[in-house]
Amino acid sequence: MPFFDLLFSNPKSPKSLKNPNNLLFMLSIIIPTLNEEKYLPELLRLIKSQMFLDYEIIVSDGCSADKTVEVAIAHDCRVVRGSKEKRHPSVQRNSGAKVAKGDVFLFLDADTGFIGTDFLKKIIDDFNERKLGAAGFYMDFDSDKFFYKFYYCFYNFFAFLAQYIRPVGLGAGIVVKKDVHEKIGGFREDLFIGEDQYYCDQAAKISKFRLIKNTKIFFSIRRFEREGHWRLFFKILYGTFYVLFVGPIKKKIISYDFGKH
Repeated sequence: MPFFDLLFSNPKSPKSLKNPNNLLFMLSIIIPTLNEEKYLPELLRLIKSQMFLDYEIIVSDGCSADKTVEVAIAHDCRVVRGSKEKRHPSVQRNSGAKVAKGDVFLFLDADTGFIGTDFLKKIIDDFNERKLGAAGFYMDFDSDKFFYKFYYCFYNFFAFLAQYIRPVGLGAGIVVKKDVHEKIGGFREDLFIGEDQYYCDQAAKISKFRLIKNTKIFFSIRRFEREGHWRLFFKILYGTFYVLFVGPIKKKIISYDFGKH
């Protein structure tokens, strides 16, 4: 069994959803959207199939031109509507967090995938058992192409090491306590890209950050397929190292368009 697959195995399946103090946490699942009518229904279906039920779903929309909002309403989600003048993943995530009622936030992208009806349960169990303040995920791809197998190994190995030094986080999947989110001021809305990585870095300074061990997320391949595998890979790599060694990305150093992929 591959090394990273061992991390996702869960031989000791927890019998309870409770944390060590016998308290149940409510989970607020916050999804930033912009023209996601194609992908959002599948994510909502996966969430609705979960055995863990103490959650709310908040779809924070950036004024979509398609039926994203209608899809969210049809699935009984709480909808936060943004504007065309100010839309960005950071803005949408922060807007959703402002109305969230949960003790813990789970930020997911509309095209994030996962496996199993116990996905949320595993997150809460691992998050509580290790007394985390914030967490990211190992990731995989729904593709057998060589590039995605390479990226799977590269990213997960890098993220595994980085979590103990300066974490690497993806907006496709971030778990954080509400009070940690508030203390760091949420996601910085003045950043062009890399706001998710910067967010995790700031959260790790005031709380314990680790990658969730007993489950993983599936990262969408649609942007890779449209922009080109290696081209996007090096763009992401450049952006990651820029944040780590230079600082927050406030200017347009690479092309990126929210909601067009």
